Amino acid sequence: MIGIQPVGTSSRARRQWVKRIQWGVLLVLMVLIYGSHAPLLTLTKVDGQVPFNPSSCVLMIELAKLSVSLATLVLTGGTAALRAPPPLVLVAPYAVPAILYALNNNLIVLMQAYMDPSSYQILSNLKIASTALLYSVCLGKRLRAAQWFALGLLMGAGVCHSYSSLEIGDLEGADAEEGPRLHVTAWGIFLVLVYCFVSGLAAVYTERVLKSQKLPLSLQNLYLYVFGVAINGLSSLSSVASEKSFLEGYSGAVWVIIAGQAANGLLMSVVLKHGSGITRLFVISCSMLVNALLSWATLGLRLTPLFLLPVSMIGLAAYLYYI
Repeated sequence: MIGIQPVGTSSRARRQWVKRIQWGVLLVLMVLIYGSHAPLLTLTKVDGQVPFNPSSCVLMIELAKLSVSLATLVLTGGTAALRAPPPLVLVAPYAVPAILYALNNNLIVLMQAYMDPSSYQILSNLKIASTALLYSVCLGKRLRAAQWFALGLLMGAGVCHSYSSLEIGDLEGADAEEGPRLHVTAWGIFLVLVYCFVSGLAAVYTERVLKSQKLPLSLQNLYLYVFGVAINGLSSLSSVASEKSFLEGYSGAVWVIIAGQAANGLLMSVVLKHGSGITRLFVISCSMLVNALLSWATLGLRLTPLFLLPVSMIGLAAYLYYI
């Protein structure tokens, strides 16, 4: 006897597969954009220096995200929400992520005075732990023991990847008879802990705001990036007098960076709205591997056998977390 599958069940299964494919494409695209950022940035350098004003580049990224959000809102017929000023209580929460991300950008610069870049690269992996803890405490998400272990593996993979890059740099430094490169002060450790906490808080808070308000994502992004443009605009204006002019040094590669980072920010809001901040951690970790492979292919980075260890750890972490 031939069984006939109900039409409703078949269409539901088809929708689930389409949704999985869409999520897969979105996550792969984000990993590729994240992973290509550093190699592209290196390709823009002239005599070892970035030829453009970094604060103006960040502002252009925020403006691009704001423009796309506004265009999406218009195309989807959501402009009715803009005909009257929105209540302050509705909009004010979106200022917090912009402030937190601006604080983190300044902390990254400040930390360089109290530790070397390699130590920062290794210690910054602590933000995986801080994000997971805040995700569990602030959003009330209970993680299984296997999931906590998976996140520990993810953090370990970041440390291993950073160490594999550090090992090469140290060997080159030793050949050049340079002094010791590693140094971290007590103030540096405090700043990196603050940085990791703020990074986790920004991601968790943004996820909470996006999910708690029943508004179209394009409108939420509009509120989010209005504050982003305002804060980064002030930062850009304060630095333009002492540094390069606003669009000085912009090349094709710089515009590709701006377009990529703007797209990544918009895609990340989809992940936080419909997924979770933990997915963001896996995207960032996987992008480290893409970064290394692109640097090997385009910049001549020498990969060591140790590179296979973080690859395996990230794969195992993803399996343990999502089974």
